Amino acid sequence: MKVVFTGGGTGGHIYPALALARYLQRQEDAEILFIGTDHGMEKQIIPPTGFPLRTIPVIGLERRLSLRLGRAVYMAAAGVIAAGRILKSFQPDVVVGTGGYVAGPVVLAARLAGIPTVIHEQNAIPGLTNIWLSRIAARVCLSMPGSEKYFPKPQKTILTGNPRATEAAQAANAADHMEPTLLPQKPVLLCVGGSHGALKLNEAFTDSLSSVLEKTNAQVVYVTGRRYYDEIEKKLLPLMKVAGRRLHLFPYHEQLPSLLARTSLMVSRAGATTLAELTALGVPAIIIPSPNVTNNHQEHNARLLADNGAVVMIRESELSATVLTKILVALLGDAKGLQQMAAASKALGIPDAAARMTAVLKEVIK
Repeated sequence: MKVVFTGGGTGGHIYPALALARYLQRQEDAEILFIGTDHGMEKQIIPPTGFPLRTIPVIGLERRLSLRLGRAVYMAAAGVIAAGRILKSFQPDVVVGTGGYVAGPVVLAARLAGIPTVIHEQNAIPGLTNIWLSRIAARVCLSMPGSEKYFPKPQKTILTGNPRATEAAQAANAADHMEPTLLPQKPVLLCVGGSHGALKLNEAFTDSLSSVLEKTNAQVVYVTGRRYYDEIEKKLLPLMKVAGRRLHLFPYHEQLPSLLARTSLMVSRAGATTLAELTALGVPAIIIPSPNVTNNHQEHNARLLADNGAVVMIRESELSATVLTKILVALLGDAKGLQQMAAASKALGIPDAAARMTAVLKEVIK
């Protein structure tokens, strides 16, 4: 099986593609090629994984008339031509688009060349690129139930989940998934604001820590994001000396799924990858959606979990250290309540997402 993946701009489009690519390489001995741009995150993320990356000239479309819109249309056409040349050379069996404007020219070029295409949507509310491409794709794979109503041809959609869930489940099943510095008998509170961090989430969590450590027996793993690490470390240094092994601070954590397997309660944003991982493992969570995203999609992502009792959602406009402390202390003191949230989270998880998507690829290749 030869597969081209295209998607970029943000990690949310890239990491699911990488997860499925790794699965296909292991399970199907697949040959993989990524197509992205020179200025997207894919340029930094994909090459270190060992997968080949080819790039095409394309920029995002404007929604209003402007000189940039004209340039974007011209570059989109150039991107289709460039993608067509790459596809002709590689001769893939299928092309998988995971979102971001780079996927448009590549999937269109594949359709013009008669190559089957599949779209993967990570969020509850799909992006414009995927909505448009769904008209020409053979199948549309969804990460969350209910997303099908946003597509013009819902009969093309199938709920597969996010392949990152499969990697999270596999990491949790590994023999050595315990963090060696964690105390075995105490619950673990994990806070992650993303690879760069989240200012308001960090402020509220940092200010809540003293009370949480005093009023509960939890140990805390706090992943601040690289941008805020130095500032937060300086602020928390006195508390870290008192808390000792109950408080661990990191700018970034390379093995988050392994850490999630040990987590009793998580505080995080509502990115699609994060939610796929925590539901795959059944981790209770307090979710603070980022308001600074297209279509407010993080709140819609979180709402699905909150409505099913898997998480507590706090809008950023309602977030404060007082509010967060109250909820954290209450949840950490309610073992039965955490068990119920964990069961609800697990019920929403799709840990076999990569296998489901692989079945879809095989279906369209026939």
